Amino acid sequence: MTKVIDARNLACPEPVMLTLKALEEADEVVTIVDNDAARENVSRLGRSRGCEVSVEQKEDGTWLTLRQPALQAPQERPQATGIVLLIASDTLGRGDDRLGSRLMQSFLHTLGALTSRPETIIFINSGVKLVTHRSLVLEDLRRLEGQGVEIMACGTCVAYFQIDKVAVGQVSDMHTIADTLLRAAKVVAP
Repeated sequence: MTKVIDARNLACPEPVMLTLKALEEADEVVTIVDNDAARENVSRLGRSRGCEVSVEQKEDGTWLTLRQPALQAPQERPQATGIVLLIASDTLGRGDDRLGSRLMQSFLHTLGALTSRPETIIFINSGVKLVTHRSLVLEDLRRLEGQGVEIMACGTCVAYFQIDKVAVGQVSDMHTIADTLLRAAKVVAP
């Protein structure tokens, strides 16, 4: 059975949430979206669930078809992962913003030199400014990503601050962010 979801004009994470619910009810789901972030987020959801994902651009939107594999075994919730950092600001601490900016630069630079690293760093709110081309910590974040640290930026926050493109990591959705936080063995919010 095929289920069609019209997710045009819906804010994050609604396209993902509606698609996820439909995947519980149907073996094939067609989700219609109207923006690149929703297209990427729904595609990523499909791939993470083992679906075959096809994308067709039409006049009225982007049509994503997610086909679940036959005889799919029930999915178990993944085991707890390592440490997840939640960076909610482009400064570290409260008080003077110039000092906070220096502290954040020092903190992210130091992470790359430590033997113990986070598994994932999630940037939300003004923290997403740190993953742009103008960021003073861009090279440090690229180094961490090269060392295997997953970098995520909140798509709603990226849109709010009118950031055209992230320079490191990937733009993510609130469903993935919440799931990552809940599966973490430890969440640190400096």
